[in-house]
Amino acid sequence: MSNKKINPRSASAWKDFLCVLPVLVFLAVFTYYPIVKLLQISFTDWNLLNDTWNYVGFKNWVWLFGGSGTKYLWNSLKVTCLYSAGELFITLVGGMVFALIFNRMTKGFSAMRAIVFMPKYVAMSSAAVVFLWIFNKDNGIFNYLLSLVGLPAVDWLGNRHMALISVLMLTGWRCVGYGMMVYLAAMMGIAQDYYEAASLDGANKVQRFFKITLPMLSPTTLFLFVTTFLSSMKVFQSVDILTQGGPYRSTEVFVYNIYRYAMVDFRMDRASTVAIFFFVLLLIVTVATMKVSGGNVTYDS
Repeated sequence: MSNKKINPRSASAWKDFLCVLPVLVFLAVFTYYPIVKLLQISFTDWNLLNDTWNYVGFKNWVWLFGGSGTKYLWNSLKVTCLYSAGELFITLVGGMVFALIFNRMTKGFSAMRAIVFMPKYVAMSSAAVVFLWIFNKDNGIFNYLLSLVGLPAVDWLGNRHMALISVLMLTGWRCVGYGMMVYLAAMMGIAQDYYEAASLDGANKVQRFFKITLPMLSPTTLFLFVTTFLSSMKVFQSVDILTQGGPYRSTEVFVYNIYRYAMVDFRMDRASTVAIFFFVLLLIVTVATMKVSGGNVTYDS
């Protein structure tokens, strides 16, 4: 009998598969199985106060889209979108402005870049506790500075019109440096030949920025947009520490809404239903963003 020789390409493919098998198992156990389990729970009446649960079909989905859960769903969606828009503006516009200001290879500018970027290394929980004092109505540093110029004190965290802005101030302090560093790294990769040719054609700094820098930074802008959008939609820690979703649910973002259903109301069924909806929403928006922006991104460097 003749021994069959193993195809080298098949052997290589099996080796590659065995190398990624542990990662696939990890993803299946800790990512895909919880998603399937979450979907299953959304069709039950699981309450943490009871020992048993039953399948109730689409009852939770009817509650979410046609019952008492609808107004809280749209409120949390509105608050989350407002927060995301604020964080996107701070990261993209603020990061771009700081990158343009500090795009100088000198020791002084390097030190200033480090100062702006440093808050990114501060844990959100620690930063939020410090900002609790800064925003304090009676003894906070912000109201103290306002009193020095004769302005009245502001209830930063207790006023429904100021609470979300206050959370965004903490977010901006932490994330603007990250946007700056990403843009700076991208700016350094732009060939100087473009700027020299534009200068010879008589283009000024503003024209060079809009005709060269901004288009060349479009892949970086897309990257920052997608990553910042996803992280901002999942904001929780700063809201939990600063406002607990208040006042009057004015800062109740989506994740905090899920937390409230699960850990305050003990309704795991409703929390799972909202979580599944949130997952699908993020997936749709991310795919749509990639599709729409695909033709408007310049990858020539």
